[in-house]
Amino acid sequence: MKRIDKKVADAYFKTRTTLIMSFLGIGVIVSFGVVLFAESLTEVTFMGIPIHYYMGAQGAIVTFIILLFLNAIISDRIDKKYGIDDSRNETIGKGKPMDH
Repeated sequence: MKRIDKKVADAYFKTRTTLIMSFLGIGVIVSFGVVLFAESLTEVTFMGIPIHYYMGAQGAIVTFIILLFLNAIISDRIDKKYGIDDSRNETIGKGKPMDH
């Protein structure tokens, strides 16, 4: 398997770290932000349910599931952008010992 250039690896990990931190920030806002403003959100309704109750009961869970799928899709695109996809790794490393 071919070694990855240090600049490419650094850029890859910076991009992945930014993505992970963004998703964690969204998760914190969705789970804790609604709780902080629950009293002021009692007047707002979603499908006839107060928004703070809905977000606590279902909205946060649905948001986390969506974030998981988005993370998988975006991570695959980032991997391909930096040349770290499975098909390329198989063609590079086929029949050759690993280069350490």
